[in-house]
Amino acid sequence: MNTLLWTLQGLLAAIFLASGLAKISMPRERLLATGQTGIAPFPMPVVRVTAFCELLGAIGLVLPRLVGMAEFFIPAAAGGLAVVMVGAMASHAHLREPRSVALNVAIFVAAVTVAVGRAVGA
Repeated sequence: MNTLLWTLQGLLAAIFLASGLAKISMPRERLLATGQTGIAPFPMPVVRVTAFCELLGAIGLVLPRLVGMAEFFIPAAAGGLAVVMVGAMASHAHLREPRSVALNVAIFVAAVTVAVGRAVGA
């Protein structure tokens, strides 16, 4: 189970690091052109705050274990990223993008799996 959780943590960290860096550094037009269509309904300050949360979540998934301190942040980070995915699902559903919603659901399930798995001490 520990191997599965670490694999999911690594994948989630990579996904949210890439997404967060793109959202925090690119203008709206470029984000939309590169497929980040879920940002369309939101003003850029909301997109930037979301990006910051994604970056913090990505760091929180791996850094506590690597430094051997405050490992309670791992399930908290995963839970926070699950909340971000609820917003992403709602945005893509509003935009009628079923493939994006399905991807968001998969990421949500992975984040919840890590949150629960790490919270119970696996």
